[in-house]
Amino acid sequence: MNRLSGGTPGPGPGPGPGPGPGPGEAGARIATGDRTRRGRPEELIDALAAEWIKLRSLRSTAFLLATVLAFLLLCALWSWYATRYWDGLSPERRASARAAPPEQPLVLALPICAAVLGTLTITSEYATGTIRGALAAVPRRGTLLTAKVVVLGAVTAVTALVCVTAAVAAGHAIAGDRPFPEFRTPVTGQVAHLLALAAATTMIALVACGIGTALRSTAATVTAVVISLMVLPPLTNLVPSPWGPRLASALPASLADQIAAAPARTQDPGVLSPAAAVAVMAVYVAAALALGAVTFVRRDP
Repeated sequence: MNRLSGGTPGPGPGPGPGPGPGPGEAGARIATGDRTRRGRPEELIDALAAEWIKLRSLRSTAFLLATVLAFLLLCALWSWYATRYWDGLSPERRASARAAPPEQPLVLALPICAAVLGTLTITSEYATGTIRGALAAVPRRGTLLTAKVVVLGAVTAVTALVCVTAAVAAGHAIAGDRPFPEFRTPVTGQVAHLLALAAATTMIALVACGIGTALRSTAATVTAVVISLMVLPPLTNLVPSPWGPRLASALPASLADQIAAAPARTQDPGVLSPAAAVAVMAVYVAAALALGAVTFVRRDP
C-alpha cells in the first residue's frame, strides 16, 4: 500500500549518517595523524635513517669510495717508490733529501671527492625530482636538511680519517727503520694532523652541500668548489704582500696545515694560528649551510 491509496507508509530511508571512509582513506588519516603527532626527535631519527639509506645506495657514492681507495693504494705505491729512492742515495744526499709525505696523493683527491659527494647529496634529488617525495615524508624542511648534513658529515669525517690514517700507517710500515723525515713518524705522533685533514675534508663536503642546496645545480656547485680549491690558491701569488699570503691562508685548502701541520713539514703553512684556522673553517661551514637553509625553506622544490 502506498500513501496515495490511504495505507500506512512503509519505512523509508532515514536521515542517518552516510557511508564511512574506506579502509584506504582511514589508513591515510591514521598515518597522517601519526606523522603529525610525532615529535621532532622521532622525525629526525627516521630522517637520519632514510638519508643513510639513500647515501649508501647512490652509485656515485660507490664510485667515489672506489676512487678514494685507489688513491689510498697510490699512497702505498708512493711510499714504496720513495723508500727505494732513499736507498739509492748517498749518505750526503740523504741528509738533505725531502719528499712528499705518504698521505699526499690522498690529500689531493679527498677534497674533490668530498665536494662531489656533498654536492650530489642534495642536487641529485633535485635533478631526479625525488626531493618532493623526501619532503612528503619529512614535511619539516629544516629537519630534512639537518638529517642530510649530519649523515654527510659523519660519513665524510669517518672515511677521511680512516683513509689518511691508513696511508700514514702504510708509509711508516714500508719505510721501516729508515730515518726518512716524512715517513719515520708513526700514526701516534700525527694524531692532530690526521684529525685536521679529516676536519678539512668534512668542511668541504658540508660547504658543497650548502652551496648545492642554494644553486640546485651539480655542475655549478662542483665548479664553484673546485675553483676555490684549485684556482684561487695560485692566484693569491699575484697579490702583493702582505695581502697575498693572508688571502692564501684564509682559503679552504690551507686550513688543515695551519691547524696541525705534518711533523716533517718545512714550509710555513700560513699566517693563521690553529684557533684562527678552526674559526675560519667554522665560518665557511656556517655561512654555506645558512645560505642553503634559507633557500631550502623559502623556495618550492
